Amino acid sequence: MFEGFATGQVETDDASIFVRHAGSGPPVLLLHGHPRTSATWHRVAPRLVDAGFSVVCPDLRGYGRSRGPAANPEHTAHSKRAVAGDMLTVMRQLGHERFCLTGHDRGSYVALRLALDHPQAVERLALVDCVPISEHLRRADARFATEWWHWFFFAQPDIPERVINADPVAWYGGKADPAAMGAENHAELMDAVARPEVVRAMLEDYRAGLTVDRAHEEADRAAGRRVTAPLRVLWSLQDDIEDLYGDPLVIWREWADDVDGFGIDSGHHVAEEKPEDLALALAGHFRPEDAPTSSALNE
Repeated sequence: MFEGFATGQVETDDASIFVRHAGSGPPVLLLHGHPRTSATWHRVAPRLVDAGFSVVCPDLRGYGRSRGPAANPEHTAHSKRAVAGDMLTVMRQLGHERFCLTGHDRGSYVALRLALDHPQAVERLALVDCVPISEHLRRADARFATEWWHWFFFAQPDIPERVINADPVAWYGGKADPAAMGAENHAELMDAVARPEVVRAMLEDYRAGLTVDRAHEEADRAAGRRVTAPLRVLWSLQDDIEDLYGDPLVIWREWADDVDGFGIDSGHHVAEEKPEDLALALAGHFRPEDAPTSSALNE
């Protein structure tokens, strides 16, 4: 897994970020979702390296082998703004002042925040399986609360830690198939979620989402702040974004100036399930004037 990639820790103001990186050419930052680690990209990242990109895969603050500060009552220690700052530091320390950016699931909210707060750093943006947090909450109804109940459960103080840490392998491992994920990816996930400090940080990610992150997004909308980087929106056709909202591009056009996108026939963890399709979609967006062929990415 990640043959030829270097690994290390990058120290930021108040966090220590584990990172994998390899390749040369245009830099690409890949941000994972919950409860995964950077290992979720193990089938996509090497394809992008082979296609001529320099690829960086960090663990988000508090996830996997990254460490962040203690939680605070306002949840700002785990806000997407704080995590986006980590990612900017990682890229600068690796020598990348401007880069292409992809986020999936919770990582997509970090990517959105990075693009809004630091537009000078983001060349092109791709977001997978998401609409902005505030758009979810603006549309929240009984169906959303039923299907995405974990957002509201994770936001409760202390209770989810007690429930999850009683048997984290059962909580996170029930739908995590080692054969589908890849054995090493699965082992890394199980090692991470077995640590109470990781579980706490992941829950703080959700608590920040419903509070400070939502407030930041609403402030952006009120100020007329938009994503200026060309944006590609991708979604898993076997997931529920279309079922909940119809065409997600309609929502994203309220947030970005230059938007395209399409669905991929996959379940939610598209980087693991359909890595060839995802790598092609990303490479074609990040280098549209010289998009790689499918054979270059599928080898």
